[in-house]
Amino acid sequence: MAFQPAYLNLLASGELKRRVELAYAHLEACDLCAWACGVNRRAGRLGVCRTGEKAKVSSYGPHFGEEAPLRGWRGSGTIFFTRCNLRCQYCQNYEISQTDEGQEVEPEELAEIMLRLQHLGCHNINLVSPSHVVAQILAAVLIAAQAGLRLPLVYNTGGYDSMESLRLLDGIIDIYMPDMKYADPEIAKRYSRIPHYPQVNQAAVREMHRQVGDLQLDANGIAVRGLLVRHLVLPNNLAGTEQIVRFLAQEISPNTYLNIMDQYYPTYRAHLYPEINRRITAEEYRQAVEAAHRAGLHRLD
Repeated sequence: MAFQPAYLNLLASGELKRRVELAYAHLEACDLCAWACGVNRRAGRLGVCRTGEKAKVSSYGPHFGEEAPLRGWRGSGTIFFTRCNLRCQYCQNYEISQTDEGQEVEPEELAEIMLRLQHLGCHNINLVSPSHVVAQILAAVLIAAQAGLRLPLVYNTGGYDSMESLRLLDGIIDIYMPDMKYADPEIAKRYSRIPHYPQVNQAAVREMHRQVGDLQLDANGIAVRGLLVRHLVLPNNLAGTEQIVRFLAQEISPNTYLNIMDQYYPTYRAHLYPEINRRITAEEYRQAVEAAHRAGLHRLD
């Protein structure tokens, strides 16, 4: 049976349109990410994400640097949203996440971007840093689906997502790709300026897995549905890799697809923190991978 993205079922029933209306209602006292600022973004008020009623896009296009099941041979259709609900002091995309660089778009324009990426042959629509623009994304998906969008949606998030948003996304997102950045809340507060990250993050990952299950690949090895987790190894084991891989293996699934990333390098404000002002060593990365194997995880990217 040919793949059909989840959102088409909700489009046919009228539920997708209802979800858009619900999401925009949430913008009036915003709780669409875990900060739950409560500001009225439809009235132009700005919360932690510094984003109002319109989404802002930094760039978009086929991306060949993503995980193999996403990039395939035609690329992942990435849309980079400006701003972020995290404040990572070492962010490698800080020009996008911490500034206003980008173009405000109406839902119709965002839908056109999605359709353009489909026309280019991309395997999916990869929504990068989407947590603060869930309502705008849903509005665009409704328009694009009515116009012929048929690609799976990838929710590529820093992992600080609210249950309110995830409930709105249930049955719409095909592939969840959250970061699991930290196991310790104080470390998360120090380096990303966010409260209660592990608690929020683990609850979000549980809900994502409940919705879509383990990562499923088609006959060509391309992801069509499921959970794909990213974990960036930090110097001096500050990310808490061992605790995170144990959580995934024991509380999510030993079949979780996990990308243990070795590309950390000090940038943005990392020079202010001597303990992270260096790259990780080969030994630190080896220990992270070994911890994942010991925990029982076997689908490592």
